[in-house]
Amino acid sequence: MDILHNLAFGFGHALTLQNLMFCAIGCVVGTLVGLLPGLGPLATISLLLPLTYSIPTGGALIMLAGIYYGAQYGDSVSAITMKIPHASSIVACIDGYQMTVKGKTGLALFTAGISSFIGGTVAIVVLAGLAPSLGEVALLFGPADYCSLMLLGFLCVSFVTTGSLLNGLAMCLVGVLLGQIGTDVNSGQQRYTFDLPFLAEGVGLVSVALGCFGIAEITKNLDAREERSPFSGKIHLMPTWAEFKRIIPSALRGSAVGSFLGILPGGGPVIAQFAAYALDKKVSKHKDEIGSGAIEGVAGQAAADEAAARTSFIPLMSIGIPENPVMALMMAAFVIKGIQPGPNMISGHPDLFWGLVASMWVGNVFLVVLNVPLVRYWLSVFKIPYGVLFPAILFFCCIGTFSVNNNLDDIFVTAAFGLLGYVFMRLDLDAAPLMLGFILGPMLEEYFRRAMLLSRGSFMTFVNRPISGGLLALIAVFVVWQLVVFWRGRQQPAALSAVSESAA
Repeated sequence: MDILHNLAFGFGHALTLQNLMFCAIGCVVGTLVGLLPGLGPLATISLLLPLTYSIPTGGALIMLAGIYYGAQYGDSVSAITMKIPHASSIVACIDGYQMTVKGKTGLALFTAGISSFIGGTVAIVVLAGLAPSLGEVALLFGPADYCSLMLLGFLCVSFVTTGSLLNGLAMCLVGVLLGQIGTDVNSGQQRYTFDLPFLAEGVGLVSVALGCFGIAEITKNLDAREERSPFSGKIHLMPTWAEFKRIIPSALRGSAVGSFLGILPGGGPVIAQFAAYALDKKVSKHKDEIGSGAIEGVAGQAAADEAAARTSFIPLMSIGIPENPVMALMMAAFVIKGIQPGPNMISGHPDLFWGLVASMWVGNVFLVVLNVPLVRYWLSVFKIPYGVLFPAILFFCCIGTFSVNNNLDDIFVTAAFGLLGYVFMRLDLDAAPLMLGFILGPMLEEYFRRAMLLSRGSFMTFVNRPISGGLLALIAVFVVWQLVVFWRGRQQPAALSAVSESAA
């Protein structure tokens, strides 16, 4: 009853005409930003942060939050239609783009929209009911626990790869090595920079994602002998009842994964999408289709993406710890308005806390009302001849890459990864495991070093801590189980061949 009372109190603030306007502006701006290659909520919030000086406190925070989770949905649109992802929509390129190739773009976009609504709704329930206590969960995780969590994340490589497992592991290792480029934080030494100044700060995630997916796909299309024709034909938008029954379980699983990982620093939408995809590929009734254009491959990651975007507010508002750069900017917006996020925020500023929580569900409704009917307009991009479309895509890719650091060299780095991604495609190598290694590799190194410093070089810290020990045990069980499955798979053909020979 207290939760219902608090939510009613929050909706009383969120449903004012002024706050509704700011929420709608945030959702629209966030969606448009998500559609543009390279741009994201971090860049947009950075640009709009000064505007919060002249906007009322509640409206400013609601608008910035709307930009954040609005961009999460916009990301999936560009990933599904053009295979141009942002950090939080890399997995959407796998099955989402395959659905586009099969002429099911409308169904894929509708699935992403509905799944995002489900994920956001589940996360808001978690946020409203468990924010005060769940924020303390993040404090239980130490460096050794996060290190083991990152190792568990590497197991996703066996699920996100669409080719052989050996190739997937090799690509993941390449991603880990690429993540080591730059200046070592502890020693100050440059690693793998080849004395090139623009590599001193490392390779940007935007450059790798746009190059290996977006530019590589454009190059592949231009290299194809058949000429791409503009989109034509009937748009298949609404799912059948059988398809809808496949969407709901996947979206609920993704919502649960995203809600949990959104709480943990180092988790968030980027890791949640890989985890939800791996879970779907393991437990879905149609797991054999995932990777070749299955509806579950879109629904699960979209729900996890939105759920993690919302529950990432829990550490910020309950214990005052921002878990990613976007949350750090949100914390700056709080501080600008004279509010210190933390344990006293709920009791000291209940109108802001519950108003922000309620506005997230209002924003969820705005995203569905605005974006699902607009699916037909998103598909109008296919009516543009490809000879006109691809230069525009490359132009936005360059703008998005340049806007991250205002560095012209980043454009050349993106072009280099575009060439590398094209080579990967020609060799039938999947770039998704590379992105997984690129994201998790530096995080694993950072937490491993912290754990070693705190334990004075003792590896027993990974076993002695209950959370880390439990995660390592889970990893061991999974590896042994996979080896057993592999061994049985090798033995079954041999047994069948022996039976056939004896019968002959």
